[in-house]
Amino acid sequence: MLKLFFLLFNFLFASEIFIASASNSIYVLPKIIKEFNKKYPTIKIHTIFASSGKLTAQIINGAKYDIFLSADEKYPNFLYKKRLSSKPKIYAKGKLALFSKKKSTGLNDFKKVLLNAKSIAIANPKSAPYGKASIEVFKKLGIYEKIKDKFIYAPNVSGVIAYVINYADVGLVAKSSFYSPKMKKFKFIDVPLNLYTPINQAVVLLTNNKDAIKFYNFLFSKKAKEIFKEYGYN
Repeated sequence: MLKLFFLLFNFLFASEIFIASASNSIYVLPKIIKEFNKKYPTIKIHTIFASSGKLTAQIINGAKYDIFLSADEKYPNFLYKKRLSSKPKIYAKGKLALFSKKKSTGLNDFKKVLLNAKSIAIANPKSAPYGKASIEVFKKLGIYEKIKDKFIYAPNVSGVIAYVINYADVGLVAKSSFYSPKMKKFKFIDVPLNLYTPINQAVVLLTNNKDAIKFYNFLFSKKAKEIFKEYGYN
């Protein structure tokens, strides 16, 4: 009877948070949520993953999210200027990685691999910050014009992985993608950091939901920072 009382109590006082998050966090965010729920077990968190640009468009059009975790600062700043969010704050710094299902390669071969590839999958640079960073890499290497006809555009970094697994020769994705158990069998190499602008990922609050504020604050806790680092972020 006592157990039933506590179950009913938790149900009555449980709350919900709706989080919109860039696709690069599809593996790390569940672990952060798990740790958060150890402290706040009655708070239920719903997540939707998509490109930062797509999520921003949804928010502008009235999507009811409490928190937005972007893959860059651009989109959160846009929402802030529109007075649709709190002031953006950087929660992690992302990294690019080169992914090929066919073989592993060394950093010295990085440029050669791209030039020799028949197809190169990247996230759509118009809506996905990691796609924009990929274009920057190609231009810094001086090979953009030589390889641009090989591009296969995915809607987000998760889509890039699917393309490479199924048919593309190589792809540029978030390094964090390879810290998922199902991805550990694949090989990847870091894209040199001097080839692209640091990917500062920012978060904003979209409502004054008290429990959303708790999660927002948790993102900057020591434990959350440890998890982000564990998944390949700075």
